[in-house]
Amino acid sequence: MISNNPALSRFLESYGIILVVIVMMAILYATQPATFLSAANISNILKQNAFAAMLALGMFVVIITAGIDLSVGSVMALAMICLAVADKAGLPWPIVILVAPLVGIASGLVNGLGYTMLKLPHPFIMTLGTLNIARGLTSLISQAPISGLQPEVRYLGQKYYTLGLFNPPAGVPVSFFLVILCAIGLWFFLNRTNMGRHIFAIGGNPQAARVTGIDVDRVLVYVYAICGFFAGLAALLLAGRTDSGFPLAGVGAELDAIAAVIIGGASFFGGRGTVLGVLAGVLIMGLLRNGLNLNNISPFWQQILIGLIIIIAVYIDVLRRRAATRK
Repeated sequence: MISNNPALSRFLESYGIILVVIVMMAILYATQPATFLSAANISNILKQNAFAAMLALGMFVVIITAGIDLSVGSVMALAMICLAVADKAGLPWPIVILVAPLVGIASGLVNGLGYTMLKLPHPFIMTLGTLNIARGLTSLISQAPISGLQPEVRYLGQKYYTLGLFNPPAGVPVSFFLVILCAIGLWFFLNRTNMGRHIFAIGGNPQAARVTGIDVDRVLVYVYAICGFFAGLAALLLAGRTDSGFPLAGVGAELDAIAAVIIGGASFFGGRGTVLGVLAGVLIMGLLRNGLNLNNISPFWQQILIGLIIIIAVYIDVLRRRAATRK
């Protein structure tokens, strides 16, 4: 029925993930009507998932090219520690704030250049290596949390914009506005620039992209640098929120980022996905965790459910790809 209705198929393709978010919110409200839609809880969901959204946006750019970056969680931890060390060294706050994204970009360049120059068969290998390198460097710099950051450094991760209606912690987090700004910028980059179109083209068919004159290796280096940049922004938000840099930050965060991108409708085969879908995927995971916590369900069930959701999302992607090849 749906397959015979092109308009409905296109609508579900574009906005089906939003319907999933609405259904989830309705279910969670039914289970916790007094708590779920409270200003404090919604504010908490937005604040807790801001850094995860940054990681997912960066991962999305990589997955468009049919790649993967397993190092983003460790790069985020390294960027947090470097930021905290710079802060404790007494550097001015504008410089301290720049440290995290610069560390992220440098790590991303290592991934991109290593993958392309070494002609590795898949970015899984390079980024798995940098995952361990970044985590090791983080622990070498500091094996204990470094706390007590400057107020200006904490601002993006901690502060709320109350709109004159709420008292903290029931306002809209400043980090939420930064995520929206970055999402809009990424959407424009991917959909309105030549580089963005080249990224989608590489994901669709890298050999065809080369034939048309696209410098695939150069574009891939930029892709991993962008992913690293977003990991650095995630580090800035998480450091601000926790008022610290800590070496165990981001353990397993790369899996959450991948899950959010795939749940949001992007394809592991590359060339497909939307920024709106990625944000919806992050929100679905955030709502799932929040709902389970509100209902006092073990966090281990979170891992089980998210794992099942990832498998289902990838399987749906496989079925969609098979259906497309038959046309």
